[in-house]
Amino acid sequence: MAYVAILSRLSPSYRPDPEPEMRFSEKLANSRFLIPVILLIMVVIGSMYLGFATATEAAAFGVLGSLVLAAFQGSLNWQSFTASLMGATRTSAMIALILAGAAFLSLSMGFTGLPRALAEWIASLGLSRFELLMALLVFYIVIGCFLDGISSVVLTIAVVEPMIRQAGIDIIWFGIFIVVVVEMAQITPPIGFNLFVLQGMTHHEMNYIAKAALPMFAIMVVMVFVLIAFPDLATWLPENIRSRPGG
Repeated sequence: MAYVAILSRLSPSYRPDPEPEMRFSEKLANSRFLIPVILLIMVVIGSMYLGFATATEAAAFGVLGSLVLAAFQGSLNWQSFTASLMGATRTSAMIALILAGAAFLSLSMGFTGLPRALAEWIASLGLSRFELLMALLVFYIVIGCFLDGISSVVLTIAVVEPMIRQAGIDIIWFGIFIVVVVEMAQITPPIGFNLFVLQGMTHHEMNYIAKAALPMFAIMVVMVFVLIAFPDLATWLPENIRSRPGG
């Protein structure tokens, strides 16, 4: 958010046109369209965090809630419904085809044993805690360029997990670390998995998308070092939830 705010100040091309001035009564009247959306987001995310619904069930709640909001606001008709349905189908089909290719590559690399061999090689180096995290950072960024996130973890965690325990690294913290690093790998220019998804959705050239993704990648690298320097950022919430009665 800070990057976007600073860039919009420094570069006029990134700055949207200013909104017309509105009275407070007009802002209050227009908020009737925004507040229900915020409540829907809170219900979807809250249902997952409170354990009332799985991610798939929460997504279904979000779809049903969106249809209800659109109906109440008068924007739901057969034309908008079919356009939304076809847009979601095209996007899902495109992502499914990319995932199918990634699954084929994951299966091939699983047969070669390359990810596991690289993880075993890192384990044999006898690195310190910080050096181990830096090696795993580079390791998951590299393999994450070619594999989807789940495959990257599944193919290597059997070797990596004992290393983490031996180094005295908190397992919950490492879980958050590996999620951040794997997702970072998905936007690594110029061959990150999500970059191809963005190219299919925006129809921009890959060079443009890679340049736009590079600052975000750098921000996520900084985020990883912040997590290493202040591990409580990742462990405070899980530890407090577990400490509650019945948690």
